Amino acid sequence: MIISPCISICKTDPQTDYGCGRNNEEKKLWKLEDTNDQWKNDNLTNIQKRLTGWQLESFKNSYKYKIENGISLFKKDLIK
Repeated sequence: MIISPCISICKTDPQTDYGCGRNNEEKKLWKLEDTNDQWKNDNLTNIQKRLTGWQLESFKNSYKYKIENGISLFKKDLIK
């Protein structure tokens, strides 16, 4: 199972259509049962190519935390 790249920060840049690195169509595809792991792995690679600088580092840190702990860093901070 591939963990969704959702890091609980749903702010989409109106010029690029990207927030977490995914466009709205990709967000929909992640939720479909028949979307396979190969597509998800490829999409994870592609979305990280779209992000740069602090956005990329922030995504990587939050996604790693989500994989290890089951929630995003953003949600962790809300629970405090």
